[in-house]
Amino acid sequence: MKQQKKAGWTRGFIAEWAVNIIVLFFCTTTLVQAFVIPTGSMQDTLLIGDHLLVDKLAYAPPGPVSKYLLPYEEVKRGDIIVFRSPAERDLTLVKRCMGVPGDHIKLVDKQVYLNGKKLDEPYVIHSSAYLDSYRDNFPAEPNVRLREGGEDMLEHHVVNGEVVVPAGSFFAMGDNRDNSLDSRYWGFVPRENIIGKPFMVYWSYDAPTEDLLNPTIGINHLVDMMQHFFSKTRWGRTFMLVRGVPVG
Repeated sequence: MKQQKKAGWTRGFIAEWAVNIIVLFFCTTTLVQAFVIPTGSMQDTLLIGDHLLVDKLAYAPPGPVSKYLLPYEEVKRGDIIVFRSPAERDLTLVKRCMGVPGDHIKLVDKQVYLNGKKLDEPYVIHSSAYLDSYRDNFPAEPNVRLREGGEDMLEHHVVNGEVVVPAGSFFAMGDNRDNSLDSRYWGFVPRENIIGKPFMVYWSYDAPTEDLLNPTIGINHLVDMMQHFFSKTRWGRTFMLVRGVPVG
């Protein structure tokens, strides 16, 4: 019994210090920001409990000198982006950019059409065979209450049954297409809301959404990590690179 207690204390000590080292090493800076995936809206590309490093300079506006030194780029279709929610400014989201300014977008029976072309999307999963009249045949008459941005999008940015992305904005959707609250519901992502693009999963831990949405590390989550750090860490995803897929 004494040996079991000692072994348990040792595992807890190692897990606690491992988490501390990760937090200290990957703390938020002006260059890189740490972000955790709390929901399944991007499965199977990104999993609940994936801890990401986000490049905050990727889309930064270039300066007169820095534009020659740093690889700034424009947001492209297919990029995975991290941004402040247009509906809740204190909420950070990660989705795939599906439309840039000027693009025409619609969904027909779950299939996305971009500028009149049906897309092949190998990264998308459909968790339900059910066809929703709004979600899967978008834009259509909403069957749920939309956020203000979603209502404005349907009122002012639909032409011939397609949403047209306005200047300075982007259309984003989750890869778990049947289980994602995205631009279909809260409208376009303003350019100024985009924080950056994730480039690496530095740690992936199998934890429930309710633990990850907690702004502070809850006691249950802390105890769980101390007890199961090694068994619940998805070691195969450690240092996995995150890349977008060209769309259109």
